This record gives sequence, C-alpha cells and structure tokens, in this order.
Amino acid sequence: MRQGSPTVSFLSLFIISFFVGTELLADTSYQALLADEENGADWLSYSGGYRSHRFSPLNQVTPENVNQLKVLWAYQMQPTGINGAGLQETTPLVADDIMYLTESPSSVTALDARTGRMLWHFVPDISNEVLNIGFPRINRGVALVDGSVYVATLDGRLFALDAGTGAVRWQTRVADNAVGFSLTLAPLALDGKIIVGVSGAEAGVRGFVDAYDANSGNRLWRTFTVPAPGEPGSETWQGDAWQTGGGSTWLTGSFDPELDLLYWTTGNPAPDWNGDLRPGDNLFTCSVLALNPDTGELRWHFQYTPHDTHDWDANQIPVLVDGEFNGQQRRLLALANRNAFYYLLDRETGEFLLGEEYSYQTWAERIGDDGRPIVLANTDPTREGNVVWPSLQGATNWFSPSYNPRTEQFFVSNRRMGAMYFKADVDYEPGTPFLGGGEQAFDGDNASGAIVALDVMSGARQWEFELQTPPWSGVMATGGGLVFGSSNEGNFFALDARDGQALWNFNTGAHIRTNPMGFAVDGKQRIAILGGQTLFVFGLE
Repeated sequence: MRQGSPTVSFLSLFIISFFVGTELLADTSYQALLADEENGADWLSYSGGYRSHRFSPLNQVTPENVNQLKVLWAYQMQPTGINGAGLQETTPLVADDIMYLTESPSSVTALDARTGRMLWHFVPDISNEVLNIGFPRINRGVALVDGSVYVATLDGRLFALDAGTGAVRWQTRVADNAVGFSLTLAPLALDGKIIVGVSGAEAGVRGFVDAYDANSGNRLWRTFTVPAPGEPGSETWQGDAWQTGGGSTWLTGSFDPELDLLYWTTGNPAPDWNGDLRPGDNLFTCSVLALNPDTGELRWHFQYTPHDTHDWDANQIPVLVDGEFNGQQRRLLALANRNAFYYLLDRETGEFLLGEEYSYQTWAERIGDDGRPIVLANTDPTREGNVVWPSLQGATNWFSPSYNPRTEQFFVSNRRMGAMYFKADVDYEPGTPFLGGGEQAFDGDNASGAIVALDVMSGARQWEFELQTPPWSGVMATGGGLVFGSSNEGNFFALDARDGQALWNFNTGAHIRTNPMGFAVDGKQRIAILGGQTLFVFGLE
C-alpha cells in the first residue's frame, strides 16, 4: 500500500473533541447495515440497503401534505481545482445525524445532518492529468462500516477514512489509471469486506470486481469479467480479443445475506461498436454476476445483451425482491436494462423468468423463452450509420430505480431517444479510446423522458409521468405513498405512487444528475437531492 498526504479540513479538530470519550459515534456495524432498509432514520449504503430498493419507509410526508415541503438547509459543494469535475452524482449517506457525501471527482465531506454545517472535508491528491475515457470526472458516493468511510477515487485508489475525523486509515491502489482504469462508484461494505468495481471499457481494459479487507486494505480476491483462455466463458471470445474485452463494473451491486450471494452488473464489450473484432457472445459483458462474497467465485450469470454493439451496459441496479411469481414463491432479481427490456430472474439460480419491453426500441423482436433477445436484422452499426432505438445512453442508465415492497411497484426513470450508430476500424493503444465507431443521438424534439411505474411481477406498465427531456436522475419511493424524481431542467418533484399524479415540485435552478434519498432528524422525515453544485434537504418543519 502506498501512503499519501491528502488534505483534511481543520474542522476535523472539532469532530475529534466532540466524539472522543463519548458514545455518540454512529452504529455503522454490519448488523446495522443488514437492518438498513427497515431503519428510516439512517441511510447507510448507496441504495438504502443491500436489496437496493431505494425505498424510504418514512411516512410523515404524504400526498395530502407534500405541498408543504420546504428547504430546511442547503450545502454548496467545495471547488477542487480538478479540471472537468463539475458534475455531481453522489448519494449521501446518513448515520446518527451525520451525513457523508462525495464531491466530484473524489473528495469526501461530513456534514451535520440537522443543519448542513461542515464537520470535515477530505481531498485526495489527484492530478489534473488523470484519465477518464468515456465518462465524466464524477463520484457516486461512499460506503460506511464499523466507524470507517470508504471512497474510491478517479485515479484508481481506495481509501478508508475515520468516520469521526476524516483521517486516512489506509489507502491502496486498485487499478492503473494510466491504461484507462478509474473508480467512479460508491463501494459496497459487507462484513469485513469492501467491494469495488472499475470503469474503463472505452479504453479497452479487462474489467473485474475486487474485495478488500475493511481493516487493512489488503485485497482478498479479484474476479475478472472477461475470462482468459481455458476459463468458463472463454469460448465466447476469439484470439486475443479477451485481453481488451471491456466489461466494466462501474456501479454498486446488491447483496443477499441469506443466500450469501453478491450481485454485480457488468458493462459493454470493447471495442464498443465494432463487433467484427470480437466475434461471439463476449461473456461476461452486459451481464449480472452472482458471486460468492468470500471468494469471488462465480455461482451463476445471466447475459442481457449478447455480443453488444450499441454500448448498452448492464450497469443498472439489480433490485432484490421476494414474492409470488406464476403461483410460486420466488426470490427474484429485477432489473430495468439499458437495452429497453425489464427482466426478472430467480436470484438463487439465475433462471430467466421474464423479459418485457418497457421503453420503445427497434433492435429486438422480443426476449425469447431462453432469455436471449431475438435480434432484428440490420440493426448493427454500419460505416454509413444505422438508426436504432434506444441510444447508447439507453432506455435508462446508471441512476437508480426504486421498489416499494408494500405495493410491489417498480419505478424507473426512462430515457426515450434513438441514435445513428457508426462502425469504424480501431487499433488498441493503452490509455486511449478503443471505440470502433460512435453514435449521434437524436436530441431535441425526437427525445423525451418519463417516470414509469411497473408491476414488479409482470412488468406491466401501470402509469407514466411524462418529461420533456430524457432524465439523468433516479427515483425514490416512500412509505407515505410518494415517488420522488426530477427532470433534466432541475425540477425536483413528488408524484402520487398510485397514479403518477404530480403533487409538488421545487426548481433547484440547476441540472439534476443524481438520486433522491431519505432520512430522519429527531424523528422528522427528510428528503435530499442535489441540483447542480448544491445539496438541498427538505422537510415539513
């Protein structure tokens, strides 16, 4: 491990004197993380719990009083001096009235969740020359467990910080940024382990998922998403294409502690648009992997888009639900994919159960009984350009869906736009784009968006709330019968979960590119969202 000299604000001194010798440190134990989804006061992991429901059980804010919501405090992001670090995609975490969030590209801030007062601010030493090929200079959040805050950085490192002071406990190098690897996700904390994935497929990296010891930073295991010759799945690659095969793992996964299975989604193969250079299904790209969290062993996989040539990463949040499917109680994994289809899998076995179109698309007749798409002819990229829906940005993207377990509704932000896809020749060169073509999206009047409510067991559309432009932000359902979402223009709103009726909105005055989250202070419900560079916290009082 390499030691560095990151900056921590002098306000850390206040935190030290406040916490040391007291019993006020938050409970961020593994047991607390297991109970996260039932504990509406805190929000201890990226998706609000291991099952990734992004559901706040708090019910003080209802369709009847939501119009009384007001801004209680706001926090302005701190400038970093890193070029291009203007977008904010973090989901804050809250533990016992302390909020932890990242500020792009990789800083961490602790705030008093009552008032927004800064407690400490950590800035890793990141060069302006850091590579980010195919994605902006962003960070989506931290992980918490056992009194430490974990942040993955744009230049490929993982840090453990003291939750009370922001002091560095350890740091380790995950991947080499010089060849295109980066970390943009919120890590996932398990019992004594921190799980991270990598960005970089657009630079021709070979993706992987890593586990690190939470106390020491030592790597425990690594599972590659593109198999080497002789490994299971290697028959879906030819020649040396696997070495630059992509399969990034750049979004936080989900976990079932009863089955002891970790679910992680993977991105596109490389090069993105020229499939001639990589014949075959290209496992395990555009897939969900079920992994043993102790060893990284692959238990099962499901590939959503075999031999992807449209950059339709499967890096969406896998939502774990239980219920009756076709008359049988099942443990399920639900995912609204970038390719415009909604899927249900048996999360014990990986068995395909359902694939339903939830957004307009022109590339597949349907999903077959075996889970494979029945691809329409002449839908691959061409040198002249070929029009296909959805665009590479997908029918949805990285931003989170939400699931209300009480009503069995699945909510997803839907992007509706097509694109002209191009194929081109490309040679691999480390640390440079490895794309094999490109796309030109149909924006303007040809693009729109919606918040869509689906029946989780059938994929049937219950209602849609239309948006003028495709959203770049997620949704959160609540126990009060609401769904919070936002528009590309900066409007944060609440919908009635029953019918999608708009009930309240607040204009943040800036682009919204993140997910809502919820918590409570002194027993009072709070809802948070980022608009531009400002974090807004709302409540009734």
